[in-house]
Amino acid sequence: MTVDAGGAHPALSSANPRLHTRVPLRWGDMDAYGHINNVEVLRLLEEARIRAFGAPAHTGSPVGEPLAPLFNELPEGAQALVVEHRVRYLASLEYRDVPAAIDVWVTQLKGAGLTLAYEVRDGVDGTRCVLAETQLAFFDTASRRLLRLTPGQREQAAKHRADSPFRTA
Repeated sequence: MTVDAGGAHPALSSANPRLHTRVPLRWGDMDAYGHINNVEVLRLLEEARIRAFGAPAHTGSPVGEPLAPLFNELPEGAQALVVEHRVRYLASLEYRDVPAAIDVWVTQLKGAGLTLAYEVRDGVDGTRCVLAETQLAFFDTASRRLLRLTPGQREQAAKHRADSPFRTA
């Protein structure tokens, strides 16, 4: 699905598996050089991931529906843990009072997790600023074991699968 500037959820386009979202920038995200700090870029990726796929089940209070509720459907006690981040900075993301445009999609499905990719663009002129990937593993806190993706989770994630941005960047 996509999110337009007004926050509406138009129909899912099978031609484009990317989920489009917008994440507000905060004044405090800016560093002394006048652009969004590299550490804060990881926060933007996390916000985009939650807006796209939802918060892990039973965490926080729901604010709205994610574009594809993959994480909302994790069992109670399950966590989506970050295993690894890969980030490539293409251009400075300047602070603006306009949200950054962020695409999120799945690049790899594994037995107990997946890899998500991101493209972060300036919310005003569309400049590509960041390409990134996050590898996640699903973990059951009670058994202290990895959780395998269910067939339903695999099916849902596969709808949003595309190549890694690092294969073509």
